[in-house]
Amino acid sequence: QVQLVESGGGLVQSGGSLRLSCAASGSIFSNNPMAWYRQSPGKQREFVASISSGSSTNYAVSVKGRFTISRDNAKNTVYLEMNSLKPGGAAVYYCHHPPQSWGQGTQGTVSS
Repeated sequence: QVQLVESGGGLVQSGGSLRLSCAASGSIFSNNPMAWYRQSPGKQREFVASISSGSSTNYAVSVKGRFTISRDNAKNTVYLEMNSLKPGGAAVYYCHHPPQSWGQGTQGTVSS
């Protein structure tokens, strides 16, 4: 069973940065793609970024150029570096290990 534990959320001002981490256990991490999603209050969970086992990346249009997903296979960890954050309240960021494993989420809040 895959277990995912996110960390790194917090409160940041508009224009600031946050770095999220997701530590995985219970799978051959290096063989698997990983992804980040987010969910704001009252909205559906949405895709943010993904990274393949070969470290190819894909981003939602809304974050491209500002967010960077990366992975450290030696640490079984995937990261999401978020820069130039825009005000918009709080969102919970979830780590996803396809096909069906999700972390508990970590909240990021951007104040204006």
